[in-house]
Amino acid sequence: MSKHILVPLDGSDPSWDAFDHALDRYAGEQITVLHVVDPAEGVYMGYDGGYYDGEAFDRAVDRGEALCERARERLEERDDTADTVLEEAVETGRPAQTIIRYATDHPVDHIVIGSHGRSGVSRLLLGSVAETVLRRAAVPVTIVR
Repeated sequence: MSKHILVPLDGSDPSWDAFDHALDRYAGEQITVLHVVDPAEGVYMGYDGGYYDGEAFDRAVDRGEALCERARERLEERDDTADTVLEEAVETGRPAQTIIRYATDHPVDHIVIGSHGRSGVSRLLLGSVAETVLRRAAVPVTIVR
């Protein structure tokens, strides 16, 4: 029985490390790379209030699609992943909740996610997408640092 692995990509080094780990560990399986566009992309607050810039949001979606394409290129550069099926998805929402929802709505067996390894005050202030996914996902989660 084949496995379906979900790898969230945000373009950071830890997310690429997670993708490489998934390719190493799950070559020959189905891997979905998921980029989540925060709905706040394109919302700016100025002195006179906030406004929405749809072009900024569109650029964020384009960036997600480019990250997914780069994942495909990285897969094709490898010799040991010929049987790996790569799917690409760009979704909009809050990152942790969107990753969890995607894993729930699709037949995902495992999530492999990168972590920046923040600790202390920065972790409290910025939160941790990886930690939230680990705590709330209904499937096993591997965190790669």
